[in-house]
Amino acid sequence: MNIWDLFKLDGKVAFVTGGARNLGYDMAVALAEAGADVAITSRTLANAEASCRKITDATGRATLPVELDVRDEQQVIAAVDKVLEGFGKIDILINNAGNVTSTPDNAPFEKRPLELWQETIDVNLTGVFLCSKHVVAKAMKPAGSGAIINIGSIAGMVGKDRRIYEGTGKGGTTLDYHAAKAGVLTMTKDMAVYLAPDGIRVNSISPGRFRRDQSEKFVKACEKMIPMGRLGQEGKELKGVALFLASEASSYVTGANIVVDGGRTAW
Repeated sequence: MNIWDLFKLDGKVAFVTGGARNLGYDMAVALAEAGADVAITSRTLANAEASCRKITDATGRATLPVELDVRDEQQVIAAVDKVLEGFGKIDILINNAGNVTSTPDNAPFEKRPLELWQETIDVNLTGVFLCSKHVVAKAMKPAGSGAIINIGSIAGMVGKDRRIYEGTGKGGTTLDYHAAKAGVLTMTKDMAVYLAPDGIRVNSISPGRFRRDQSEKFVKACEKMIPMGRLGQEGKELKGVALFLASEASSYVTGANIVVDGGRTAW
């Protein structure tokens, strides 16, 4: 097989949660550029619709916007059914939907409200479980194949470096986010082992810090902590990894976590 053929996704259907913006959108674009039809979700349907139009206009691929709160199992079931009704199958699932909640008044973890802890766990960890559960049951197991990509974070690998937040007022605990992302990484491994006999591969990607609208002071503080001396670039530096794990190029890869952090966790 030609090397380029390994990366083609012609005839495939991808379901990307939280795919309407930022890194989720980048990955959805990457899969569409490789030939896949793509369903993307957002809590706000208008955001998913706008992003779908952009992807279709840019790639010519069919897209499907889906309103979804991944914490709600009934919404997850309805979303999976909608994608199956629209496209007939789901070959690729990217569990990207997530959030980070800030502790009021920059409070330490011992003052972290339980409701914020629970919200973060529900979105970042339980949501991955629910989407995987129903996509596997309704689409991938019956098909005897599939690729699941769980989006972790270097926050699931190391603690929060509060030095980069000095003077920002944002140095409060995000303990629950770290716990949730660590859970995603371990859940990925167990899912990979469990689902391998069914022809379903499960891997994770752990991004580091990517450049968005952060202040220059914050960016410079982050850059000092990264061996490559810069933040990741949206629109580019997660697309290749996502395509690799979604395609036949990674047909013998399961249970892996690929870190995309400029070397941040290497020292």
